[in-house]
Amino acid sequence: MGKTAFTTKDAPQPPAKFSQAVRKGNILQVAGQVAFDAATGAVVGDDVAGQTRQVFKNLETVLAEAGSSLADAVMVRVYLTDTSHFAAFNEVYDELIGEAPYPGRTTVYVGLPAGLLVEIDVLAVVD
Repeated sequence: MGKTAFTTKDAPQPPAKFSQAVRKGNILQVAGQVAFDAATGAVVGDDVAGQTRQVFKNLETVLAEAGSSLADAVMVRVYLTDTSHFAAFNEVYDELIGEAPYPGRTTVYVGLPAGLLVEIDVLAVVD
């Protein structure tokens, strides 16, 4: 069973050799998305709430290109740059993640390039 890569110009282009999403069988992995605007390359949002909204927009765009949606997500991995952003992030996440049953989630704290506050990747299982 081969792998299929998915790419859309409506989401930020990878800066290195990786796909926006890859599907093998019914497993779809969406690469980590950050708050870049696909058209301008600029960071959208100067706080974690604004950036999270843009990240979700990018995730949903890539998922749609692969014939999927957040409803298919079984795991969400969140990378935050500051522990003080956790509550504000959760508020937006809870608004955008959709209806139960919710995917599993891991949140870790990392360093990201200057100006970026959050990165999220998604593992989905599609029919």
